Amino acid sequence: MNGPHDLGGQMGFGPVAPEPNEPYFHAEWEKRALGITLSCGAFGAWTIDESRHARENIPPADYLGASYYEIWTRAVDMLLERHGFATAEELRTGRSLEQGRVPKRILKADMVDGVLAKGGPCDRPVDTAPLFAVGDHVRTKNFNPTGHTRLPRYARAKIGVVEAVQGSFVFPDDNAHGRGENPQWVYTVVFDGMEIWGEGADSSLTVSIDAWESYLERV
Repeated sequence: MNGPHDLGGQMGFGPVAPEPNEPYFHAEWEKRALGITLSCGAFGAWTIDESRHARENIPPADYLGASYYEIWTRAVDMLLERHGFATAEELRTGRSLEQGRVPKRILKADMVDGVLAKGGPCDRPVDTAPLFAVGDHVRTKNFNPTGHTRLPRYARAKIGVVEAVQGSFVFPDDNAHGRGENPQWVYTVVFDGMEIWGEGADSSLTVSIDAWESYLERV
């Protein structure tokens, strides 16, 4: 979707300034925010794509004024209420007021290392051959969905070259909204700087994105 989270290539926000020797956490509460997010995700009630879309739906002023882990916790609140694990009043007060939905599974302390090591693979087989091959020129489609998409706004309606065929993976645009995994082939597509940023761009720069097959058309 188009929203405050999709800032790639947008002017007016200043340069990207990586923090030297950045710590994993800047405050103790951030550790708990990560733990809560992982624990709630283990309930099995939503997918990683739905959780991303929840973050995207935070109102723009709130999103842009929040830190990284504040965004995570606000999205978890939204998901817990949506899926019946807590009410808005319970989240506001921090007190359990009624019996909510029972999780499918609980992530216990002795399970964490194994669960994190296993990860959440999203590669899936498909029955069709890839439509594109390395070296093909392709154009990304130009659309502005109200739902979730992994095609960034700055890379829409742009011509690039297929750099790699990565395999087939869950299609997040559907999976975020409960329409099934519907896997597709995924390609790495490389664009030159002029194509992305236009006149005055550094011609030596390139940008690569991973794009699902339905985002692309042949040039």
